[in-house]
Amino acid sequence: MKGSEVSASMKEALQAEHAALRAKGIEPKLAIVRVGARGDDLAYERGALKRFEGLGIAAQVYELPEDIDQRAFDSEFGKINADPAVHGILLFRPLPKHLDGDAPRRAIDPRKDVDGMSPLSAAKVFAGEDDGFAPCTPGAVMEMLEHFKIDPKGKNVTIVGRSMVVGRPLAMLMLAKHATVTICHTRTVDMPSVCRRADILVAAAGKAGMIGADCVTDRSIVVDVGINVDAEGKLCGDVDFAAVEPIVSMISPVPGGVGAVTTSVLAKNVLKAARLQTH
Repeated sequence: MKGSEVSASMKEALQAEHAALRAKGIEPKLAIVRVGARGDDLAYERGALKRFEGLGIAAQVYELPEDIDQRAFDSEFGKINADPAVHGILLFRPLPKHLDGDAPRRAIDPRKDVDGMSPLSAAKVFAGEDDGFAPCTPGAVMEMLEHFKIDPKGKNVTIVGRSMVVGRPLAMLMLAKHATVTICHTRTVDMPSVCRRADILVAAAGKAGMIGADCVTDRSIVVDVGINVDAEGKLCGDVDFAAVEPIVSMISPVPGGVGAVTTSVLAKNVLKAARLQTH
């Protein structure tokens, strides 16, 4: 399940929606807020800017110094948050340790929270309300399943990982599609046997190669959300791809899988945010 194929299929609909908004005099804009210059943030930023440029959607980077103090950060974030020309905000996290990571989560305008970090965004996702924003990665998983015509309805879905960034919101999105959902975590007893019962297995634990051949069957559909660096310095997922791929019915690679779809979901959320704010 290649992400490039999914992004390509989303492009036409995104361009059409953007054109419809512009016809009404609305210019959607994303603000990317970055503190310092971490390598993984810069890589995602480059991908996002390229995707937005390809769609003709405005995106501006607000780079703040790594040693910025709390008061200055709150002030700068507040200005971006209050700017009526900004429809969506992507804040790279985690913030440096000297900053309060909860402050922007509480402060962000939920209508601009296109990566679903605020408590209200989470509540809307958990309540099944469609005017909220799930984080982009769970959204990308759902886009991939839809594109490859995999309906979670009635399926056993197992998600390995319980973070608020992927595992828990993804469970809610799956429930909204009438899946039967199991979440595995570090305290799960005999995790391989739990995983083998899944029709759809999502690996989102953040540990390289933790999903091996003992976790899958020939009917497993495996979605790998993990982004790790192996001993050789190469990008890899949470799934031992070489061991699992020959067994399963479908699998998403890393790189080139879910990660390639997240920036398209980000663009989709920015267009939705602009529509909601100017409705």
